[in-house]
Amino acid sequence: MTKSALQIARACYQPKLPKALKGHVKAVGGEATQSVADQEDIKRLFPNTYGMPLITFEATDEAAGFPPVNVGVILSGGQAPGGHNVISGLFDGIKKLNPQSRLYGFILGPGGLVDHNYKELTADIIDEYRNTGGFDIIGSGRTKLETVDQFEKGYEILKELDIKALVIIGGDDSNTNACVLAEYYAAQGYGVQVIGCPKTIDGDLKNAMIETSFGFDTACKTYAEVIGNIQRDCNSARKYWHFIKLMGRSASHIALECALQTQPNVCLVSEEVEARNMSLDDIVTYIAGIVAMRAERGDNFGTVLVPEGLIEFIPAMKRLIAELNDFLASNAAEFAHIKKSHQRDYIISKLTPDNAAVYASLPEGVARQLTLDRDPHGNVQVSLIETEKLLSEMVGTKLAAWKAEGRYKGKFATQHHFFGYEGRCAAPSNFDADYCYSLGFAASALIACGKTGYMASVRNTTAPAEAWVAGGVPITMMMNMERRHGEMKPVIQKALVDLNGAPFKTFAAQRERWARETDYVYPGPIQYFGPTEVCDQPSKTLQLEQGVVK
Repeated sequence: MTKSALQIARACYQPKLPKALKGHVKAVGGEATQSVADQEDIKRLFPNTYGMPLITFEATDEAAGFPPVNVGVILSGGQAPGGHNVISGLFDGIKKLNPQSRLYGFILGPGGLVDHNYKELTADIIDEYRNTGGFDIIGSGRTKLETVDQFEKGYEILKELDIKALVIIGGDDSNTNACVLAEYYAAQGYGVQVIGCPKTIDGDLKNAMIETSFGFDTACKTYAEVIGNIQRDCNSARKYWHFIKLMGRSASHIALECALQTQPNVCLVSEEVEARNMSLDDIVTYIAGIVAMRAERGDNFGTVLVPEGLIEFIPAMKRLIAELNDFLASNAAEFAHIKKSHQRDYIISKLTPDNAAVYASLPEGVARQLTLDRDPHGNVQVSLIETEKLLSEMVGTKLAAWKAEGRYKGKFATQHHFFGYEGRCAAPSNFDADYCYSLGFAASALIACGKTGYMASVRNTTAPAEAWVAGGVPITMMMNMERRHGEMKPVIQKALVDLNGAPFKTFAAQRERWARETDYVYPGPIQYFGPTEVCDQPSKTLQLEQGVVK
């Protein structure tokens, strides 16, 4: 395999670990926990894994002998930078416990467990993937583990390979599945531990114990580099408005972090749109107003950041999509037999009057995209909706009307971008390389102390890695009940942008100036080598949340 100079150099990088994980480790239990909401329902569904204490790891001088253990690992869901380092940390952690321990990777996600598709991950394989991006060491998949048949098929291969612990690296849905699996195996007395690791570039898997999901830092730095490049081009040509859609279907953490790093003229935050009960026209008017204001200054150019999931946060659209999700979940077979040319009228005839009116008002293309195949969780695939083009077209239409009224005299030409896959498999930043390696090591420590139904946790992440606090958090602690496929299901509660939090308040305090002036920041590529203040900085979001910067 041919390697780039960067790959060769990064292979030599030794990720930093919290002090507590470097030597002998002891687990210190905290207070009992409860779910964030719907406590009685969650407790009833998870009687064996509910209410467990928080775990913190501390250094100890006492060496404890540990027998060899076979561990399985699964990469689940979309890719995120640093996944290979979680596996590397897990491998090194179980080998440190006992050199005879073995690690098995299940191929292409949870489906590999059910289909008994696996390979042993040896030192030679692991060493090829240290500090690299992607999930290609074993691949990933989106199979949901939710049926007894799947659990039993998985147990067959775990028993055959004598695997006593399974680590599932994934986002909120994948870790929900991990918790369901942990509960089932505990109820059956199978003696298989299930541990989760917090992954998602979207940044919406976080709480007091999970300060950030891995991959968020690298993905945002990757996107911010390209946004900075576009803004430099924008400020050079001075003739285009760039509408840039960014990944993040359920929260605007990526858009907000990229705005804090690059200072665009406009950044929409879905959570604010919902809180202010803004309509699509309100959003268009807001953007058009900034375009007109800059035009008066002679600046017929700018950048607009759009969160991928914006359309679902517009209250009227949210109500429409919720009804569409439930209707299509119950009537998918009937809908599939409706001619494409009649589908729009069919949907309108089946919706409540208010939602029917909203649906009828949408451009044909957007209306069509709202009825396309759902994702595995029964949700609209918002990444297929070209929100950036919808907004720019509507802004153009409004500006044309204003021009006819004499309210606008500028020029409005647009370019469109969607940054998504470009950031999911980037080589991890130093922060993510260290954080992920620590998560893997923490997972091995949870295995060593016999825990199941826990997610590996590393906190105090704005401090030097030496001072990070490693431990584990019961997955049930993060759960609530939500409607999926028309039924109430236990799921990990997503963390949305906090409109009272320091990151949003910092952004809100500066956005009027960014809108008016051309005050772009050009972050450049991720720095791996050089001064600590350049190379090891966590995200602006983490720094602001923890009060490290003002």
